[in-house]
Amino acid sequence: LQYGIVLDAGSSHTAMFVYKWPADKENDTGVVSEHTMCDVEGPGISSYSSNPPAAGTSLVQCLNQALRDVPKEKHVGTPLYLGATAGMRLLHISSQQASDAVLGAVAATLKSYPFDFRGSKILSGEEEGVFGWVTANYLLENFIKRGWLGEWIQPQKKTLGAMDFGGASTQITFETRDTIEDPRNEVMLKLYGQTYKVYTHSFLCYGRDQVLKRLLSKLLQAERYQATVSHPCWPTGYRKSLSLSSVYDSPCTEKEKPSLALDTTITVVGTGNGSLCALHANKLFDFTSCSFSRCSFDGIFQPEVSGNFIAFSAFFYTVDFIQTVMGRPVRLPSDLKDAAEMICATNWSELLQKAPKLEKRLPDYCAVTMFVYLLTTKGYNFNDHSFPNIAFQKKAGDTSIGWALGYMLNLTNMIPAEKPSSHKSMLYNYWVILILLFVVTTLTSLVTAVCLLQRSKSGTI
Repeated sequence: LQYGIVLDAGSSHTAMFVYKWPADKENDTGVVSEHTMCDVEGPGISSYSSNPPAAGTSLVQCLNQALRDVPKEKHVGTPLYLGATAGMRLLHISSQQASDAVLGAVAATLKSYPFDFRGSKILSGEEEGVFGWVTANYLLENFIKRGWLGEWIQPQKKTLGAMDFGGASTQITFETRDTIEDPRNEVMLKLYGQTYKVYTHSFLCYGRDQVLKRLLSKLLQAERYQATVSHPCWPTGYRKSLSLSSVYDSPCTEKEKPSLALDTTITVVGTGNGSLCALHANKLFDFTSCSFSRCSFDGIFQPEVSGNFIAFSAFFYTVDFIQTVMGRPVRLPSDLKDAAEMICATNWSELLQKAPKLEKRLPDYCAVTMFVYLLTTKGYNFNDHSFPNIAFQKKAGDTSIGWALGYMLNLTNMIPAEKPSSHKSMLYNYWVILILLFVVTTLTSLVTAVCLLQRSKSGTI
């Protein structure tokens, strides 16, 4: 076996994935699988901007696990990558010096391990979207698969669209035949001899954590930063005191920063009003301006969604909460809206009773569910016909869906642009001959058995 390691440095946390694949199969497919994974304790690396060395130190526990997970004799040849996403993109916007210092500290830690460290970088939103799309379709064998005879088969299946919902950004990526009016949203990929025209866009500041900060900012503005502010998306009975600095410490909200001192503390009280929550969540989007024939929101071109989609990360966790904790199915857009209103109307003590282990994130499920409803319907334009084509999943088989595997496959050139060579054809021919021999032998045996049976019968007569 060969191994590869990717650190997914997200905005809210970092995860390490160790992948494995058979070494004797060159440019094979459907064989790379997740060996192990490790969640790094603490927040994402972007939160260490004031103390960069701590960003590197935070990874040590998981890197030590990788030392155990990958056989010692394979350490030197195991490629190690770190990709940072929207949290670091935001930090880079606010301070390039700070983001460089964090990446430098992380690289220094990674270089101290015996693996083949091949660099750490901040992925663009488009890279994040496309690599997530590659991962999903690779795992589901939509590009190419090995037949039971050992030959290559290009399945006559359409590719799946991919939707990712992280802490600081959200991505939508799908293959389309429509004209992509904005060239910035078009990516042409050549994989296994097939060309794919893919639409992709990443919305920075539309990830879960940033959406919640932006929503808080709108509410504080609406009530003019009074000492006590009501929050229609928080459950009745829940209240929290927070400083203005915790809301306006992000490039996503800093333009709305008030003239008040940022150490000012405001008490936010939940009122559990679903319709009012929807009204405020709707203000996070601009559904009006569009210079193209059609847009999703904020003036961004998007062709009509088509085919099946897979939605992962916080999309999955939100829908999973609705189904497992609230006990409601999610089949149509109206199910999402109804679930959001139901969560909003459930008081804090009742919610806490239903899911005590989720206490930290529990107050925000009403807002996030309402946001996902608006994003998928008014934003991406899914309707009663197309919404059921979305599968909300965390994994495909035993492998996590996200950009990390697609990123590694790309950097190790494990998905060739051309069709795999026909070096398996000899093996295929042998299989055909063996099967024909088996069929002939079986038929001969059957004929012989029938003849013998008839003889024995005529003998007894």
